[in-house]
Amino acid sequence: MAVQPEGMPCWADATFPDLEGAKQFYGKVLGWTFGESSPEYGNYTQAYSDGKAVAAVVPPMPGQEGHSQWCLYLASPDAAATAGKIREAGGTVLMEPMQVGDFGTMAIAQDPGGVVFGVWQAGSHEGFEKRTEHGGYAWAEIFTREPGKADGFFPAVFPYSAQQMNDDNVDYRVLNLGGEPVLGRMEMTAEIPAEVPSYMNVFFGVDDCDAAVARAVEAGGKLVFGPMTMPFGRFAALVDPQGAAFSIIDGDTVEGELPTMTDVA
Repeated sequence: MAVQPEGMPCWADATFPDLEGAKQFYGKVLGWTFGESSPEYGNYTQAYSDGKAVAAVVPPMPGQEGHSQWCLYLASPDAAATAGKIREAGGTVLMEPMQVGDFGTMAIAQDPGGVVFGVWQAGSHEGFEKRTEHGGYAWAEIFTREPGKADGFFPAVFPYSAQQMNDDNVDYRVLNLGGEPVLGRMEMTAEIPAEVPSYMNVFFGVDDCDAAVARAVEAGGKLVFGPMTMPFGRFAALVDPQGAAFSIIDGDTVEGELPTMTDVA
C-alpha cells in the first residue's frame, strides 16, 4: 500500500497495564488476533484482523503507568517538521520525534485543548492494512471541550479543509483531505463528566453493533452511549475494562438523510 497522505489517520495503539487482559477483551469484541510481543520495542504487540494489521497494544513504560487510552497517529512526510508546526500552532510536543527501527518515526503531541495524538512518518510500517470493515479502523473524532482551539490548530498543522455540520443541536465539524472526509471534531457537552479529558475517539468497524456491544459488556466493558443509528451507520461508545474509551460502528446499517455541511474558510 502507498504511504498515506499528510494528515491521514494511519495507525492506532494503546497502553494497557494488563496486556493479556487487553488482548482477551479486543479479541472477543473485535475478533483480533495478536502477533509476538517485541521486547526490543517495549513489548509492543501488533493486532490483526483477517491477517491484516489494524492496531497495537503495549504495556506502559516504567513511571508512565496511568489511564489507558487509545492514541491515533496522523501521517507525516517529515515528523520533525510536523513537530515544528505543532509548536508554532500552540500545541505541545510530548515526545520528540523518535525513530523506531526501520518501521518509521513517531512523535506524540497535544493540541492546545488537551487532545493527545501521534505523528507517524512511515518507513517499512505504513499503517492500517484494513479500514472500515469488521475489526478495522473506521473513523476518528477529536472529542474536545475547546472546539475553537482544535479548529484553529489542526488545519494549521495538517493540510485539512473544514466543513461545519448544519445542526443547531450539535457542534460538529469534518476535516477533509483532497475533498474526502478523514476526521471529525465533536464538542464535548456538559453532559460528559468533567473528569473525562478531551481525547481522540477512535472508531473500529463491526458487522453488528448490538452484538459487539453485548460481547464488550460480557467481557467487562462499559456501554457509555448507544447503540444509535445515524445516516453514517449504527454506532456505540464504549469503555474497555482498563478505562480506554473507543467506539464501534456498523457502516452498513444507516437511517435518515445525510446532514448538510457548510465550508469553513
